[in-house]
Amino acid sequence: MYVPKESQPKQGGGGSAKAKDGKRKIVAQNKKARHDYAIIDTYEAGLVLTGTEVKSLRQGRASLTDGFVQIDGNEAWLHNAHIPEYSQGTWTNHTVRRKRKLLLHREEIDKLESKSQETGHTIVPLALYFKDGRAKAEIALARGKKEYDKRQTLREKQDRRESDRAIAAAKRKQRGD
Repeated sequence: MYVPKESQPKQGGGGSAKAKDGKRKIVAQNKKARHDYAIIDTYEAGLVLTGTEVKSLRQGRASLTDGFVQIDGNEAWLHNAHIPEYSQGTWTNHTVRRKRKLLLHREEIDKLESKSQETGHTIVPLALYFKDGRAKAEIALARGKKEYDKRQTLREKQDRRESDRAIAAAKRKQRGD
């Protein structure tokens, strides 16, 4: 029996069986940067990595605490990010704190460079993650917070936590009656 092409079920596209929904698998976050800096604008950048660096990241091992981004000759570089050596690696293992190239569009690099030249502005890494199997870095144009700004942010966070706690207690009490 002949079945017209339109009514035949579609075959898979040949890709992986997983759905490509763009989910992010976060490897490392820079919580210190969010505390020390006021985030102005964020960007997603690709990372140029070696094989052992990717394998180490897939194990969920990295630290961005002392990391920073610098623009040299129209290229963005991630400095001082710690990706430990791959545990199964041999002599081909990478250098732990080497500078890594970030992949951004030319307009983004130009904008970041001009904004970071302003007094008090810098570019900091916020997170490393995998998106559709590719290693990405979330970087941000940021301005350093003053000490009183940090205290104010902490106070707001504590107030929010206390109000959430009070609401939860009231809900529990209401259900109990």
